[in-house]
This record gives sequence, C-alpha cells and structure tokens, in this order.
Amino acid sequence: MLKLFGTMAVALVLAASAVAQDLTAPEERLISLFEASRSSVVSITTGQRRVDPWMRRAEIVPSGSGSGFFWGEDGHIVTNAHVIRGAARADIHMSDGRVLPARLVGTAPQFDLAVLRVDLDGTPVEPLENGNSADLRVGQSVLAIGNPFGLDWTLTTGIVSALDREIPIGNGVIEGLIQTDAAINPGNSGGPLLDSSGRLIGVNTAIFSPSGASSGIGFAVPVDLVKRVVPQLIATGVYRPPILGIRFDPRIDALARRNGIEGAVVLSVDPGGPADVAGLRPAERSPHGGIVAGDVIQRVDGQRIASGTDLGAILDDYEPGDRITLTVWRDGETREVTAQLAAP
Repeated sequence: MLKLFGTMAVALVLAASAVAQDLTAPEERLISLFEASRSSVVSITTGQRRVDPWMRRAEIVPSGSGSGFFWGEDGHIVTNAHVIRGAARADIHMSDGRVLPARLVGTAPQFDLAVLRVDLDGTPVEPLENGNSADLRVGQSVLAIGNPFGLDWTLTTGIVSALDREIPIGNGVIEGLIQTDAAINPGNSGGPLLDSSGRLIGVNTAIFSPSGASSGIGFAVPVDLVKRVVPQLIATGVYRPPILGIRFDPRIDALARRNGIEGAVVLSVDPGGPADVAGLRPAERSPHGGIVAGDVIQRVDGQRIASGTDLGAILDDYEPGDRITLTVWRDGETREVTAQLAAP
C-alpha cells in the first residue's frame, strides 16, 4: 500500500512537471504579465450610511464592489467614479491580504474617473507602467484584471475591438472610449486594461449588455485621458480644464497626418464659444461624402500640436480667461488666431 502510494505520488509529480513543460511561450508570457501586474491591482468594497428610523442609529451597510489600481507610489488608487458614488466608506483589498480604509481624493464624473488614497505605512507598491492609447490599433491583444462578481484578481483577455466609441453617462457622453471583447463584468469597473506588454492603456468602465453580464462588448477610458485627468484630481480634487469650444477626432487627425497635414483638425465649433468668437473654421462635408478641411491647429503659444489629444493636454496648463495664440493651417497657409479660453 505504501509502495503504491509512493508510485502514485511520483506519477502525479511527473504529470505536473509535464503540464508545466507543455506551456507554450505565449502562455508563459501571459502568466508572467499577470503575476507582475497583480500586486498593482486592488479590489474595492463600498458601504453606504443607513439610519434606522426606529432606533435612530446610523450604520454602514455594504453597497457594492469594484476594482482599481495604484497610481504612483504614494498610495493613490484610480477607479471609476461610479464605483464610489454615494459611498460613505471604501475599503481597499490588496493582493497581500491587507484591507485598508481609503479616503476620497477627487472625482471627474464626466469621465467616470475617481482617485482614492490609502495609508501604506511605508510599504512600497509598484504602480503599473503607463502606455499610450493614441497609437492603439484594432485587433491588438489586451488584458483586463479586476474583481468581477467579487471574484478577486480575475484575468480575462481579448483584443481591441474598436476605437473612439462613445457612451452616455449621467447627463453627458464619454467620447473616445476603447471597445474590447475581453470579458468585463460587474465588479471589473475601475480595473486596468493592459496591452500585451503589461502597460496600462485604459480603465475598464462599462459593458453593453441587456442581461447585465458580459456580452463581449466592454469599454475603457483611454490612458491618454487618464494621464491628463488624474494628476489634477490628485493636486486639486477636481478636473476643470478651460474650454476652447471645438471638437476633434483622433482618427481624422491620423488621416490628416498620412496626407502630410499635422495638427488637430477642427471638426466643429461650439456656437458662441471661444473658437467661434476667434473665427476658427470647422471642416465641412463635401458633396461626395468626404471631408473638406477647415482649420487645423498646429501650435498653441508656439507649442507644437500633433493631434487633438496634444491640444487637450496643453490646454490643461491654462486657466479660464487666459488668452492663447493658435497657429492654424488654412487653405494651404498658416496664420495666427487669438482666442480667450472659457470656463467649463
């Protein structure tokens, strides 16, 4: 009996070794990426304040869960604004088993982003490496790590299904979202979307699903926007960039670059807004269904603009009421236009 047990044990060890050796190179890489990123991701549980009308006693009751990830090394955590909306308490569950209370630093509901902070008490954390979302291409591989249905540190994989999607949120619309077929379910909200090198490319924020479960259509806030919003939330608690009053599309900017025109293509101008008052011309539809370029913004106060994303990042450094000089390309020539930025 002992001998048989020993033989079976050896067989099991050999079988396990064979399984490990049978892992393909892509599998090994995926495992490594997950293990390297896992400690940067957190699970978030929230509670709401409830008052017992009979006992006149307030208590905190569980209200929801979500995901998040460390931003920098000072205990800041990025998540979705809707994860902590209405919460009186948020607890952060870390990969090492610790549960820490978090305080709210700031929110940007218009982009469904929020920043929390925990006291790490000197324990080091390794934040995710930021990637870029402007260069994403449909079909490239992505990974999502989160807390779907309370199942902590779940990994799902997929591809970039589409770019520059928009979805309604509250009284507005979030534009420029990444669409992915990586399984995203309730509880994944606020977790990171990574590229095949483990770099952060987005924050998982919503799914499209009549049933409320994953249907292969998920959306993430692109990291280029996150990199603009989060530092302001950390510094001031709010994100209130000045407004120029134009609309642009990264896809159109990329198309213009391929045709030798670099800058932010002005697709539309808000009536009565700063760009309209300054006389900027938007693009127009041609009779044949194409786009006839209007103005293309190429510099702001001498700073070079490669796309509308660059324009947004530069305007973050200004305040409402500031006057800026725009260098625009129009009808094959460059000219300078002065505009006064407005409050949001």
